[in-house]
Order: sequence, then C-alpha cells, then structure tokens
Amino acid sequence: MKQIISTNNAPKAIGPYSQAVEANGTLFISGQIPLDPATGKFVEGGISEQTEQVMKNIGAILKEAGYDFGDVVKSTCLLSDMSNFAAMNEVYGKYYLENPPARATYAVVKLPLGALVEIETVACR
Repeated sequence: MKQIISTNNAPKAIGPYSQAVEANGTLFISGQIPLDPATGKFVEGGISEQTEQVMKNIGAILKEAGYDFGDVVKSTCLLSDMSNFAAMNEVYGKYYLENPPARATYAVVKLPLGALVEIETVACR
C-alpha cells in the first residue's frame, strides 16, 4: 500500500510530485532543494547554508513519516558544481555520524530554481 507523506515543515512540491511516498516500510523522499518552507525562498548563503537547509527539509519529512536519519539507507546528492563537494560533504556528514547510508553524488548541468544542491533520500524501517 502506498501512502503520500506531506508536511508544512518542508517546501511544497514545485511540480507534479509528492514530498515523499511510503510503500511497504520504505520511505522515498523526493529531491529536496534549499527552500525555506516558511518563506518559499532559498536560504541566503552558499553551498554550506543550502546543504543545511536541504538536510532540515529532509529531517522534517522523515519526522512527519515517523522516521529519522538513522533509518536512511540511501541518498543521492546532486551538485551544480563538483567543486562544492567538500563543503556539502561536511554539512551532510553531521547528520550521519554513525552508520551512514549508501550514497551517490553527481554534478549536473543545472538544478531546479538555480539551487546549488539537491538531495533525494530513501529510508527503511
């Protein structure tokens, strides 16, 4: 059975997709960009601030669905510039101090709304 997960503590979807979908004990979180859910605008600053906001958005969705960062099994990180990898990685790592999930990181030509980073996440119970 599939359940749509939505929270006002993360940005609303900017297209025809859900913030997250849970199916059979697995939570699939759509790619999150650094929008502040309170303002609907990007957080100010560079890659570190944007990554921090993305992780807060992911945390809000995990919480809404009854999961936490310890349940995350896979992340896919998209960067607009691979030179931002180290700074993104430093912020990302604060959320996974033990038993980090599997992960892939790619540089892409462009991200939605000009974001520097987007992260999608899969969590399991």
